Amino acid sequence: MKVLQFPLARITIGFLAGILAASYFQPNPIAVFTALFIGFCAFGILFFISKTKIINPLFFGFTAYIMAFGIGATTQIIHTNSFQKSNYIHSKAVFEKPHSVSITIREKLRSSIYNDRYIVIVNQIDNATNTGRLLLNIRKDSLNRPFEIGTHLQITGNLYKSGPAKNPNQFDYGKYLEGKKIYAQMYADVSDIKIGSIIKKDIWYYTSRLRSKIIKNLEKNHFNKAELHVAIALILGQQQDISPDIIKDYQYAGAVHILSVSGLHIGFILLFVTFILKPFPNTKRGSFIKLIIILASLASFGVIAGLAPSVLRSVTMFSFVTIGMYLKRSTNIFHTLLVSMLLILLFEPSFLFDVGFQLSYIALFFILWLQPILTKLWTPKYKISKYFWEILTVSFAAQIGTLPLSIYYFHQFPGLFFITNLVIIPFLTVIMALGVLVMVLAAADWLPMFLSKSLEWSIWFMDKIINTIASLEQFIFKEIPFNWQLLLSCYLLIITTIIWFKKPNFNRLVLALIAVIIFQVSYFGNHWMIQNQKELVVFNSKKNTLIAERNGENVILYSNDSLMKRASKNTTVSTYLMGNFSHLTNTKRVQNLLYFNGNKILIVDSLGVYPKDIHPDIVVMTQSPKINMERFLQTIKPKIVIADASNYRTIQKLWKATCLKAKIPFHATGEKGFYRVE
Repeated sequence: MKVLQFPLARITIGFLAGILAASYFQPNPIAVFTALFIGFCAFGILFFISKTKIINPLFFGFTAYIMAFGIGATTQIIHTNSFQKSNYIHSKAVFEKPHSVSITIREKLRSSIYNDRYIVIVNQIDNATNTGRLLLNIRKDSLNRPFEIGTHLQITGNLYKSGPAKNPNQFDYGKYLEGKKIYAQMYADVSDIKIGSIIKKDIWYYTSRLRSKIIKNLEKNHFNKAELHVAIALILGQQQDISPDIIKDYQYAGAVHILSVSGLHIGFILLFVTFILKPFPNTKRGSFIKLIIILASLASFGVIAGLAPSVLRSVTMFSFVTIGMYLKRSTNIFHTLLVSMLLILLFEPSFLFDVGFQLSYIALFFILWLQPILTKLWTPKYKISKYFWEILTVSFAAQIGTLPLSIYYFHQFPGLFFITNLVIIPFLTVIMALGVLVMVLAAADWLPMFLSKSLEWSIWFMDKIINTIASLEQFIFKEIPFNWQLLLSCYLLIITTIIWFKKPNFNRLVLALIAVIIFQVSYFGNHWMIQNQKELVVFNSKKNTLIAERNGENVILYSNDSLMKRASKNTTVSTYLMGNFSHLTNTKRVQNLLYFNGNKILIVDSLGVYPKDIHPDIVVMTQSPKINMERFLQTIKPKIVIADASNYRTIQKLWKATCLKAKIPFHATGEKGFYRVE
């Protein structure tokens, strides 16, 4: 691959490796800074020595890559809030009792069923100055209107540390929040909150006010709410208020990417501003003024759109393209892509772990690399057929590039993505042009009714098309099991196949065939490993009892009568089956006694009835049985007691204290997550 021949590409790989290493291994910051200083000194010495040709230049190049690795690791450590001593996570007893917390509202998130949710900045905890981010949950019933960005609040309550996933193969929300530098959550009613009189008026405040102004002016023109929320997502990148059903339709149709502001949107903004600035003279001064206006316009749009990773990537990349055009140099698009990535990650390395950021860069890379190859397969005679052929090849290039990553994260694939793109992208161009005009006029308090209604009807029509395509569920492949080994081997197979297809020869064919073998080894190796596994899992399921016995790929599920008929549709069960490449063979009612791998397991339900002469290895308490735990432990003498989430928390606390007194291990799934017997 010629891309890897760029020195910048290899430096970028070293930089990314440094970020990953610092994130997963979390080394001592002082050791990393010391290593970076030594590496910098070695780099400087070898730089001057390499000029005299006394030393092989390869040593200098190797040192440069080591430097890139060190800079990546250092950048990750500097931007990790948990390493900062002022962060609230280092405060003593911060999670043990209620505190008076002073915060500032930074961002409004999508509301849950019960709560309005905000990302907030911590100012003080009790009387100590602290820093960091929190996820604030405010009960909907107690709050009449959402808080304005920049509002200062004083809240009395507990901080809850974000924990790991409570069930196997479940989405780890705690880890996701850590990637956003959020290490705890707060829950509050309006009675717990004191609203400050001063509002912090920073860039986040003013951009939020501008978005609110645009939305209010659109509402004055009686813009339908459903279409309004889609319009705000399309133009301004704000998806908080879109209906879950609409998002589901866009996902199933393979068009969810258009709801996130990306290269398509920023490219249009660039063309739009360039068109407006055409009257400017092409003199040196005129060109410079145009450059400044274009860069300012792109940056302003990025801020208004909330500085999401996809927005930052697109704004940064197109800014470099604009500078290249001003300098009248033929900008290598791969260099532009790499520089934009380096610049973004240098200021915000956590974006590397953002799914949208990963998909955006991979999609753009494959469009630049693969799409020219696909266009050569057929040369249309007419402009209209050429236009649609280009859309089709771009769609296939992006989909081939993002397919393994999409399946890895979302475990589904929209089979009609190419039809969606053929229909929607031409239509989207009109909506974007009209949408930008409407947003600008709404911000200026001058919005003609016919323009807003034209945008509303256009979005309504597009939503109908998306809904029609999404309704063909037989073309949507769901619950596809996929792990990281298959992900890497699949990308290796795709890349080597494209290299061979681009310029066929024997050596490249051998590489592609080796990649096929590696993919097969990954698949069958994973299959062999699954076949040789046996486990019993007590899930963390509220109100219901769920126990799975897995023997290889076959799973027997034990559950309550109310859950037996719909057990296969239960999210916890389906996620477990998908994560373990398994299928449900049988569903049974929860029994009082199970035997698994030499372990005798007693299950005590709400009746609290159990045989006195049994001595089980494991006891599972379900449905809050009314028993004397101290007498029960003396009679049964189990090795461990497990309480699932169907029990009342108050009873679990009493059981825990009793088990601690009797020196018997106690495992509450609501506190520690699922319990596995292997």
